[in-house]
Amino acid sequence: MALVKLNNRGVRSATTFGSITGLGSMVFIKKQTASSSATISFVDGTSDVVLDDTYKEYLFTFNNIHPETDNVNFTVNFRDGGSSYDATKTSSSFGAYHDEGDSASGVNYETSFDLAQSTSAQILGIGGSIGNGNDESLSGYLHLFNPSSTTFVKHYLSNIHLYNKDNYAINSFIAGYCNVTAAIDGVQFAMSSDDIDAGDICLYGIN
Repeated sequence: MALVKLNNRGVRSATTFGSITGLGSMVFIKKQTASSSATISFVDGTSDVVLDDTYKEYLFTFNNIHPETDNVNFTVNFRDGGSSYDATKTSSSFGAYHDEGDSASGVNYETSFDLAQSTSAQILGIGGSIGNGNDESLSGYLHLFNPSSTTFVKHYLSNIHLYNKDNYAINSFIAGYCNVTAAIDGVQFAMSSDDIDAGDICLYGIN
């Protein structure tokens, strides 16, 4: 088969291009800003929140989540049709770390942050608790897949970076599933103790 070569003016001289259709898109749904907030919740059908079969994937982004109290963890939990955020979850976690003094670094599998058929909140920033210094915070994202399914488990995965209380950069990876066949209709974020002092959480739908 012969190769077809384009001269330098092949694309530059084109006047029209065909259109590409059917590509997916990411749609902004809701932004919530913490201000000494005990929890931040996204509940389907309330305050313009969509968490149903409109989208097969949902994305939460975290921008400079700052805790009220030093040495706490950022958590998420899921509601499966009741009034409580206690969906049964199984997960795994690992993280990479490096301190400001360049004296310690590594990658660890974090068994203490795993869940096994647990209704407890899922810790997102593993490997070291967040500091509450003025310049300390956490940012990252959480994907939730097909929460409206009543057939399959609901998978989630997260990548978080945090500036911890001991001046470490920690990149935290969490993945798991809500082991329920009921639809997930609410997602709630909180600190393991006290309030979320500041920061933004945005929700997007992906199709």
